[in-house]
Amino acid sequence: MDTAPNTPNSRLTRLAQATRRTLGGGASALGQATGGLAAGLFSARRGLLLLAGVGTLGWALVNHPPLSTVSAGEVGLRSNLLTGGSTEFREGSVLLLPGLHQLRRLPLRDQLYRPTESASATGPSPFQSVEGLSLGVDLSVRWAVDPAKLASTARSLPSDIGQDIVQPAVQGVVYKTMARYTVREIFSSKRADIQQQIEAELRPKLAADGLVLRSVQIGKVDLPADYRRGMDQLLSEELSSEKMRYTLELKEKQVKQTELEAQAEKVRRETDAEAAAREQVIAAKAQEEAMKHVLPFKQKQIEQRQLEAEAEKVARIRTAEGSAQARRIESQGEADSRQKLADAEAYRLAKVGQANAEQMAREGALVTRHPLLIQKTMADKLSDKIQVIIAPPPTNGDFLGAALIGGMQKTARATPAADDSAAQEGAEQ
Repeated sequence: MDTAPNTPNSRLTRLAQATRRTLGGGASALGQATGGLAAGLFSARRGLLLLAGVGTLGWALVNHPPLSTVSAGEVGLRSNLLTGGSTEFREGSVLLLPGLHQLRRLPLRDQLYRPTESASATGPSPFQSVEGLSLGVDLSVRWAVDPAKLASTARSLPSDIGQDIVQPAVQGVVYKTMARYTVREIFSSKRADIQQQIEAELRPKLAADGLVLRSVQIGKVDLPADYRRGMDQLLSEELSSEKMRYTLELKEKQVKQTELEAQAEKVRRETDAEAAAREQVIAAKAQEEAMKHVLPFKQKQIEQRQLEAEAEKVARIRTAEGSAQARRIESQGEADSRQKLADAEAYRLAKVGQANAEQMAREGALVTRHPLLIQKTMADKLSDKIQVIIAPPPTNGDFLGAALIGGMQKTARATPAADDSAAQEGAEQ
């Protein structure tokens, strides 16, 4: 209940309160709608801010990765940009925070520096000798970073160590050293001394910068063209003189060798003659001693040969007698054998003749009793040549083939001749 007095201020206050109450419902609805819209806008703004933060973080990780790798043969130095300290890392991974850490890699393997511009006498920057002649030298310098001094010298080392430290140091030492010697000394006689001097002067210079000098090698020396021609001529003359000196020495040695060979041959011949004489004396004594034993032996050999000859003679006589007796026995046996063979042959012939005569007698008697047997025999003989024979039988009963061979007269003449031949054959048997 309002107890305030009725003043203009109170009236204005009450009017404002009434107005506020009148507009309270619509304002509350409008406030609720406005609050919802503001909440949506706030959530969208928060998502955009989160997305922007994620993108920024990804960009930072891509451009400045938190992990870096140190390869084999390298050493990594991680520097802290806030404190200025550095940490050494070998082969492996190194954690780097963007904006806080910085990594530098340095090689631990040996590096090779070769001044190519000074390798030729006609190059852009050749070396100078004490005579003022230009010459080129193929120089190789092996160096490496000193791991023991790496922590103290890493900050002072430039990005290109070979170009900024090694090259000036090498040129300063080598040019100064080459200018102390002649071209001939650099080319031939003083090369090892020059190499040692360069190493002795260059090693402490590189060591002051945290580098280690491994070796210095001097290779091919490129001489000026005029000097090379003069040196070639001089070398040829020196070679000729050296050749002549060696030739004379060789001749002297050959003469001495010939003298020594002649003396050796003389001594050898004397020694051979003495040895031959001794051999002959020894051989004569040995022969004399041997004859004492050889003569009795020869005598025994002669006696043995005589006895062997007599024994061989007796053996031959006995062999001849035995051979003669054997021949007589063989001839006697052969004569007896021939006599027995002759008696057997005579007996056989007698028996055969007797059998043939008896056979002929029987056949003659048979033919006499049966004359047609002759015709039959003839037909049997001609049976393989003549198949059929037609002839009239003889009227007088004679041989059927008489008509074939020309009549009875021819038959009569042929029959006695056949009888005579048969008789002769029987007599021979």
